[in-house]
Amino acid sequence: MQLSADMLALAEEYGIHPDTFPRLQIEAGALTSIAAYLNEKGMSKAVLIMDAQTRAAAGDRLAAQLERENIQVHTIELLANHHGQVNADEAALVQVLVETPMDTDVLLAVGAGTIHDITRFCSQKLSVPFVAVPTAASVDGFTSKGAPLILRGVKQTIQTAAPVAVFADLDVLCAAPRPLTAAGFGDILGKFTSLLDWEISARVGGEAYHALAAKMTRHSLDTCIDHVDEIAKADKAGIRILMEALIESGLVMQVLDYSRPASGAEHHLSHYWEMHLLENDKRQLLHGAKVGVACSIITELYKNWVEQFDPSEAKGAYAAALLANWDEIRLMIAALPTPETLQYYLEQVGAPASTEEIGIPSELVQDSLNEAYHLRDRCTALFLINQFKREQISYPLQDRIGSR
Repeated sequence: MQLSADMLALAEEYGIHPDTFPRLQIEAGALTSIAAYLNEKGMSKAVLIMDAQTRAAAGDRLAAQLERENIQVHTIELLANHHGQVNADEAALVQVLVETPMDTDVLLAVGAGTIHDITRFCSQKLSVPFVAVPTAASVDGFTSKGAPLILRGVKQTIQTAAPVAVFADLDVLCAAPRPLTAAGFGDILGKFTSLLDWEISARVGGEAYHALAAKMTRHSLDTCIDHVDEIAKADKAGIRILMEALIESGLVMQVLDYSRPASGAEHHLSHYWEMHLLENDKRQLLHGAKVGVACSIITELYKNWVEQFDPSEAKGAYAAALLANWDEIRLMIAALPTPETLQYYLEQVGAPASTEEIGIPSELVQDSLNEAYHLRDRCTALFLINQFKREQISYPLQDRIGSR
């Protein structure tokens, strides 16, 4: 995968030399290139971090290939909880920190988003570089520095380490369970509302905004929408399109060193639901599945808001800036696809399109619409709706949104 001209321009603006970007290899058989890369970099002692599923998908095969090339391999199979899942929590972090030998040259994250979040945090703490080996095109965080972790039951994103290389084997990615690929598409779909929220926050809340970074993230989104049929087939052409979009979105976050282009109110809802599931000892849902559904809900909320709300009646902080930018905000929200269109895209790729399909009750959705904006200090439209509402936002949204 070649870096785009826009990516090179963004990097130059931030004083980042192109050589510091991770090596990016997205092709069939990419696993077979990893040993040569490690030998080239003098990394002879590798730790492979995986779970039982990703061990079967690629881990054992990769370990055997590395050993044939005289690379010493130590494997860490992350322990699943009583739900049969691995979470990026204290237990997983401590397991990796304890089981990684002191003379390790490189960590290899063999898995999807959670395993990469665990690995990037430990990479930073151990001062050992890590290589990303995705086993599914499931999230846009493979190349970012942000590690969403669950610490004391609370979701927190910590800026840690980016990978030094990404080897995305299309043979492995195409064989991934379809819900994982659909989750990757859902994560990309959320850029409709995250980019909107970023621009609203810049206009009303004075947040820093970068037009080129927004343009590049939008390009990743538009590419996937334009090729949704190919992505739905989950063949090598479609998976390459999705994976390149996910990686470019992650690279933008890596350069900016924060997640703002790719994370808005739709992610706040997703994180709120996740924390509720944790508090109630429930099985976790795929991140991108939650984000895709939340994007549709947030879009409906925003469209209802601009139809019902009179900004001239708003009082207090943000009121003047909101009124001054209201015409532009109305146009930006009107330009969003309809919730039904977003749900159609999700259905095309086999992703859940409603909270009922992912098992999130209406009461929890309503709570998140009224409370999730507290999770991040960002002036999203969800934040503004909550600042000026006269009563609780009710759900389903077709009843009323509480901002008349």
